[in-house]
Amino acid sequence: MPDSGMKIAERPGFFYEELYIGQTARQERVVDDTLIRQFTALSGDNNPVHLDEDYARKTRFGGRIAQGMLGATFISAVIGSRLPGHGTIYLSQNLKFLAPVRIGDKVTTEVTITELRPEKSRAVLKTICRVGDTVTIAGEALVMVPKRG
Repeated sequence: MPDSGMKIAERPGFFYEELYIGQTARQERVVDDTLIRQFTALSGDNNPVHLDEDYARKTRFGGRIAQGMLGATFISAVIGSRLPGHGTIYLSQNLKFLAPVRIGDKVTTEVTITELRPEKSRAVLKTICRVGDTVTIAGEALVMVPKRG
């Protein structure tokens, strides 16, 4: 594997030894038509409720909504790039989809450490996506975090 040139000091995120209960990271992302279509191309989820306004208008949502798993990728982005950060490995994730995300919504994703398991350098994370005050996705992740050295 080629050397990325990244030095340990430049590593985004934290080593296991630097984590603490209550530590939180956030990210905001606006959902637009382009993002939904890119996710459709990547995932193959071409449900018309995501892509066809005429179809979606006749559903219980009254218009297009983003794929639920698109929001889940926002959680993955925070875990993999901010908290804990680079080198973190997902072991499990549960999700509850509580409200739809619509085109133009700004999604705030928040990851908070709720438990540390030092015997195997694991962390339990509360994972939340919100649009304003409305929780759209709630869940919990278990991850393995790299140790220093």
